Amino acid sequence: MRGRFITFEGGEGTGKSSHAALLAQKLRALGVGVVLTREPGGSPGAEIIRHVLLSGAAKPLGPEAEAILFAAARDDHIRNTIMPALTRGRWVICDRFTDSTRIYQGELGGVDAKLLRALERVTVGDLKPDLTFVLDAPIEVGLSRAEKRRGDAASDRFEGESKEFHEKLRDAFRMLAMSEPNRCVLIDASVTRLEVADQIWTIVNKRLDPATAPVALEGVAS
Repeated sequence: MRGRFITFEGGEGTGKSSHAALLAQKLRALGVGVVLTREPGGSPGAEIIRHVLLSGAAKPLGPEAEAILFAAARDDHIRNTIMPALTRGRWVICDRFTDSTRIYQGELGGVDAKLLRALERVTVGDLKPDLTFVLDAPIEVGLSRAEKRRGDAASDRFEGESKEFHEKLRDAFRMLAMSEPNRCVLIDASVTRLEVADQIWTIVNKRLDPATAPVALEGVAS
């Protein structure tokens, strides 16, 4: 039985990584086998490309080149992490997926949608998340959280963009959630962490019914 595929999307500092990890923890408590992963990254080859992208080294090459690098990372990630896990019946929870490329490089970067679709056909094929959470918060809240999280470290390639960029980013993710209500759920991430986690858990139970998922075999890595 194929596992479920859940993705988390949203702007910087909205809590995607934290809530992906919290959801994984709750599912594992039910005995569900879970693979928690991220993009860019999630596999050895993709993690190398992640460093190139988030360091800003690829920015001078332009958004088209960045989109191609994201696609290369995603191809490695899908082949080596996501599809093997889903085939084994594991639930895959991913911090960002194709929606981020469509929005960051497409909507905001101006990359031709035909190029993005072509890259998806090659790398993603028919793979699609069963459920996508779009975490939403005012940009001041998100950027403040991102700054607190990184401490003395420099902002990454996307955190360092302008306020106007982040406003457009937020609007684009909100439009995504409204355009695909059967897959996407918009979550107010400006409330407390517990409130957000409760909303997410309620929706996962209602839509995907994890209590009926096969229990992961003891001793098998999840």
